[in-house]
Amino acid sequence: MNKPNRTLVTVKTIVKLPAAMVWEIWSNPFHIIHWNQASDDWHTSRAENDLKKYGRFLFRMEARDASFGFDFSGEYRKIVNKKQIEYILDDSRKVSITFDENNNETIITESFEAEEVNPVELQKEGWQSILNNFKKYAEFSENLEILHFETIINCPVEKVYETMLREDTYKTWTSEFNSTSRYEGSWKKGSKILFLGTDSNGETSGMVSRIKENIRNKFLSIEHLGIIKNDTEIMCGEEVDGWKGSLENYSFKSVGNQTMLSIDIDSNEEFKSYFSDTWPKALNKLKSICELNN
Repeated sequence: MNKPNRTLVTVKTIVKLPAAMVWEIWSNPFHIIHWNQASDDWHTSRAENDLKKYGRFLFRMEARDASFGFDFSGEYRKIVNKKQIEYILDDSRKVSITFDENNNETIITESFEAEEVNPVELQKEGWQSILNNFKKYAEFSENLEILHFETIINCPVEKVYETMLREDTYKTWTSEFNSTSRYEGSWKKGSKILFLGTDSNGETSGMVSRIKENIRNKFLSIEHLGIIKNDTEIMCGEEVDGWKGSLENYSFKSVGNQTMLSIDIDSNEEFKSYFSDTWPKALNKLKSICELNN
């Protein structure tokens, strides 16, 4: 069968960061799920990315109301570190991306073969919107840092997943953050969930969040959207805007009868020291609970 004659479309942007930083933000799955959407009513719920020749990628793109979703997936065919990416989508369309650095700025040029269903101009607008969103996120990301924590737990992954989220044991292992730590809501994908604690004045404070993705025994992503202060939800303003949309991701990997639990979180400089000190303590407590009577 002859291949269709496809229209080649090109979009561009300039990011005010050096190519090395742009490359990391473009290719790291934790970053990808922050920026890979054309509009606020869409998001990427999870990303898998094996950035090497013949490596595969899969970005799960979904409407936030869960009305529609699809896998954006394909195979890499050419990788030039910090300079060029070429891949073929699973529908056989070709995509080429170049990263050209000049005076600590990076010009990203992305060329793709248009599909035959939607108007070419509409496709161009969508890809340009994603690129614009990348620029916005990348330039802001200098204010955030990804913190990574992990532990090996001597239990099957099913027990670790259940113990981490079950209401009574959740209160126990997260007591390292606050002795009255608890949650209200559901772990179901798309659900609102509140992470709460009582402060020294007896008032409830915490986080207003959303379950971005939940794949049982494999992956959990929490998107933080606002705070609770003096028993009141605050969803915008100076206290929230600097980190709204930050993520807290949990990955579960079975290693024989053990589980590798990895956590990746967004942090700013203000909380880096606190998280770096407290997360290992919380994970050790979770490990002890899981391994008790295993």
